[in-house]
Amino acid sequence: MEMHDPLHPGEFILEVYLRPQNISGRRAAAQLGVAASTFNRILNGQGRVSPAMAQILSRSLGRSAGSWLAMQEMCDRWQARQRDAA
Repeated sequence: MEMHDPLHPGEFILEVYLRPQNISGRRAAAQLGVAASTFNRILNGQGRVSPAMAQILSRSLGRSAGSWLAMQEMCDRWQARQRDAA
């Protein structure tokens, strides 16, 4: 069964990793070695977690790359269903 309005991976990163540790998106991007603008789009739900980004997140945050991609896919599919229903 699919989740209703699943969390975007960026929202998950904000809520689970960044806010509890009081880390800014810019600082996290620097630690991950990615462009701040790219990471900010993901955090804001405007960008997607690509396979390459999933690998980076996996190495840095400890979840599997597959779990990041699955989270993104669930979000994408839910958004597609919303567009189809409109």
